This record gives sequence, structure tokens and C-alpha cells, in this order.
Amino acid sequence: MKAYGKKTWLIPDTFLSSISKHDPPSHESVCVLNTSDIDAKIKLTLFFEDREKRDDFESFCGAGKTHHIRLDKIRSTSGEPIPRDIPYAILLESNIEVVVQYSRLDTSAVEMALMTTLGYPVD
Repeated sequence: MKAYGKKTWLIPDTFLSSISKHDPPSHESVCVLNTSDIDAKIKLTLFFEDREKRDDFESFCGAGKTHHIRLDKIRSTSGEPIPRDIPYAILLESNIEVVVQYSRLDTSAVEMALMTTLGYPVD
């Protein structure tokens, strides 16, 4: 099947809260859709306001599949989690064209808030 999307995506506003008032816990997801017949190898580079970028996060989305990369669960190649309570941005790079959506579930208050948007595709 044809590959739709782009190989490079930007998500400029991300934030993993450490506060959760109830289940499900506050979290973010980068949702990847791979319509092609080739597996997608995903690299995430994180950019911060007050520290050096991190380019040691990887994921995978199988051919003809979707994959929700839970940012509260992903670990770097050295086993470290994404830091919480610090604003950051994401550069997502894939070996093939994919479509990327970002979602944030905030349960830091009794009233849950859900935000979702498409990533910014880069040519």
C-alpha cells in the first residue's frame, strides 16, 4: 500500500505532568500511522528550554499499523524516562512516510482535560 504522510514531524508543545488526581494517569502520546508495507523506524529528539537536547529515544511502527508511543512509558536507549514537569518539544524522524498526531491527557485536576493535534509535517 502507498505510504502517506511525511518522514519528519515537529511537535512544539509537550509537557509530562507528574500530577494525577485519578486514573488514568496524566500522560502524552505520539500516535503514528504507517499505511505502507514497510516497517517504520522512529527516532525522537527532545528539545528543552534549560538543558541540552536528547536524541536517544527510539520507537517502531509496523507496516500497515498504528502505534501509540506513550511518552510516560518510553525509555531512552540507556533506560532513562522523559523528565516530568519540564516543557519540551519533539522532532520525530522516520525512515518512511508516516502520519503523526499528538495527544495530552491531563488528570492533574478532578476534571480531566484532553488535547490533541496533528504534528507539523516538514518537507
